[in-house]
Amino acid sequence: MRPFHRLLSAILLAGLIVGSARAQSGPAKHPIRIEDLEKIVDVGDPTISPDGLWIAYTATTIDTEEDKRRTAVWIVGWDGKQNLRLTYGDESETSPQFSPDGKHLAFLSSRPGKAKGSQIWVMDHRGGEAWQFTDLKLKISSYRWSPSGRQILFLATPDEAAEKAAAASKDKPAPTSPPKPIVTDRYHFKQDGDGYLTAASRAHLYLYDTVSKKLDTLTTNTNFEEFAPAWSPDGKWIAFTSNRDADPDRTVTEDLFVLEPRPGAIPRKVATTRQPAAQTLKWSPDGRTLAFLEGPEARFNAYAVDSLASVSVLGGPILPLTHVLDRPVSHPSLVGSTLQFIASEDRREVVYQIPIQGGPLKRVTDSAFQLSSLTAGSGRTVVRASTDTTLAELYALENGKLRRLTAHNIHLTSEWELGAVDDLQFRSRDGTDIHGILIKPPGYTAGRKYPTILSIHGGPNGQDSHGLQGLDSALLSRQFLAGNGYVVLSINYRGSSGRGAEFTRAIASDWGHKEVEDLLAGVDSVIASGIADADRLGIGGWSYGGILTDYTIATDGRFKAAISGAGSANQLSMYGSDMYIVQYDNELGPPWRSPEAWMKVSYPFFKADKIHTPTLFLGGEKDFNVPIAGGEQMYQALRSLGVPTELVIYPGEYHGIKRPSFVRDRLERYLAWFDRYLKPSK
Repeated sequence: MRPFHRLLSAILLAGLIVGSARAQSGPAKHPIRIEDLEKIVDVGDPTISPDGLWIAYTATTIDTEEDKRRTAVWIVGWDGKQNLRLTYGDESETSPQFSPDGKHLAFLSSRPGKAKGSQIWVMDHRGGEAWQFTDLKLKISSYRWSPSGRQILFLATPDEAAEKAAAASKDKPAPTSPPKPIVTDRYHFKQDGDGYLTAASRAHLYLYDTVSKKLDTLTTNTNFEEFAPAWSPDGKWIAFTSNRDADPDRTVTEDLFVLEPRPGAIPRKVATTRQPAAQTLKWSPDGRTLAFLEGPEARFNAYAVDSLASVSVLGGPILPLTHVLDRPVSHPSLVGSTLQFIASEDRREVVYQIPIQGGPLKRVTDSAFQLSSLTAGSGRTVVRASTDTTLAELYALENGKLRRLTAHNIHLTSEWELGAVDDLQFRSRDGTDIHGILIKPPGYTAGRKYPTILSIHGGPNGQDSHGLQGLDSALLSRQFLAGNGYVVLSINYRGSSGRGAEFTRAIASDWGHKEVEDLLAGVDSVIASGIADADRLGIGGWSYGGILTDYTIATDGRFKAAISGAGSANQLSMYGSDMYIVQYDNELGPPWRSPEAWMKVSYPFFKADKIHTPTLFLGGEKDFNVPIAGGEQMYQALRSLGVPTELVIYPGEYHGIKRPSFVRDRLERYLAWFDRYLKPSK
């Protein structure tokens, strides 16, 4: 070797040694910063190829320059060795699905093409240019290939704007016309994210021939709508659910139907059950049995402890599968003749399985991972999972163990210094056993008292559990607050899931009572432990967490700062203003029949003079879930009373804040508000 080359090799080797040492030690860790959250990749919607060798999925990122979220389609091998991005459009691409022969990958996108709106695009699953596959004047909710690949089943509503544009002359721009009034006679007439509902808002089934490009309408009655369509394994039947009561907006009934895939076919009812939170239908491999989710009775519809059941497609009695589990279940999927599903347990979500024809329940996974979705196909199972220190990625589930497939966020989380996450258990005022989670600041010092924030989850039928999850994770925002010197306390108050139906339903018709006792008992416990500084307590939450914030500060004056996001206090004013009319009628009764009950649950507004806590109110301008009026009323009340308060309204946003700049703004306001009132004067 020449001297120069020896010297160059020595230099390169030294560089490799130094680089290796640096790689082993890694960059200095730091608490979560707001700019870190904008680097998160949110993975989801996996689908498995027919040969089981590939998983297509979506990855959502933040485009800070355009101030929007962008979703692209990726693909990863079952062995995890190859992971490729497939789409790069300016518009988001969602809902990837393999064709039945496995040669092509379809997805939905609004990218420019021969038709406007969300259409199906198709590409070779190995990559390459995608082409527009459909030109439909429909607003597509979901689609499913038939087993033969000859047809595609759509759940959709007519796209009036597209129809008008198509009717206009191609040589002339579509005429500009003034907006028309919204006219509805529906009982349930508004829905967050969808706006005002009319008969045209009801989704129906359509069948598209992939060869002739002909579109047929399968269901047409505008008094009803259809949900959760699923092809039978042989492609001869379509199963779906629909509420066919006289006025389906007033009840929580759900009928199961099967239908031949041809125009004019008459649906045949298989069974009648109750609406779950989100329905999924699964056919047995022999096409004789349907598995489905059942919701609770009408009075407890808001406290969903959904269970899994099955029934013969020829009709007959419903076979309960998971009632003895007494835990909410979701995401059922089939591996052979075995149903796998996610069950909510105390502060965790795990996988169980049971034969579709009934049999012993088996717990498949341990509690090391937090699971948020499950997809099975071709004899394989993929889950979306995270831990207290890792963001959600896709994992293969094999023999009860998880094997990571994607690594979009591993580098990012390796740079974070996170606070310790501890389980918490204590007794409420009446002796009820209550559980929660405590996040300590990074570098926590035992014996030191910290400013403490009670962060309340929404629902109420959700729970605080372990796992960072993704872009909209509550634990992420709590770790952000912990990284700024706060102890963050989260309580699974009565009404939460994971502890059984009795625990969840304990607050029915009695909002703001047992939950507040549980929350305050949790605060007492961390004060007694010497962790929380009793003179520097904050409280806050979003949705039902915002509602409980209002309840709590009207009950107890110890909090020095509060944040009520998308909340309400004058519940009487929500009747007809939000989207929960069926719940109200079944749980409380109409106000004219039970005015005392409505006044009881509206006490924070009518006793606003008991509130002295400086409170920040926030919400989305277009929120129909908990309308911004709920925050406006409390803001006005506190302003009238001279209590320090601010109101923040996010234009164009619904119940969940999605615009990246608004997400950042909200976190900055959270921190600034708590710092103002909970940090000692310098």
